[in-house]
Amino acid sequence: MKNLSLLVLNGPNLNMLGSREPGVYGRMTLSDIEKAVRHKALKLGVKVEFFQTNHEGELVERVQKTRGRKQVIILNAGAYTHTSIAIRDAIAAAETPTIEVHLSNVHAREPFRRHSMIADVCAGQITGFGADSYLLAMEAAIRLADR
Repeated sequence: MKNLSLLVLNGPNLNMLGSREPGVYGRMTLSDIEKAVRHKALKLGVKVEFFQTNHEGELVERVQKTRGRKQVIILNAGAYTHTSIAIRDAIAAAETPTIEVHLSNVHAREPFRRHSMIADVCAGQITGFGADSYLLAMEAAIRLADR
């Protein structure tokens, strides 16, 4: 899809990728993931913006600002996935299709990680494919925008 505009949002601790629990999250840094996504986006003619924060309110504000400006959000909310009603409500209010992304398979991890507070307001969830989760989410975003 030409002129597709995506926002890739990353939550807490994702700035530590590459050194944080590499057995769970891999050795790629967030910068490495952004490069891979930008490379694929360029090939596909997709505009992509990235933002990472460790602060819940900043994620809420970024989601709110997408209304009417971005066509799809790719969101790895990190630990806020399991706790944040505020992010869930922002996604619902923004009415911007959102794809929930996780590097690890959260359903094969600790019980508290198996529940997502945001899943019911997201278009879908991609989990467990490491850095490729973001690339798969971009493919899904293109299909969502074409609907």
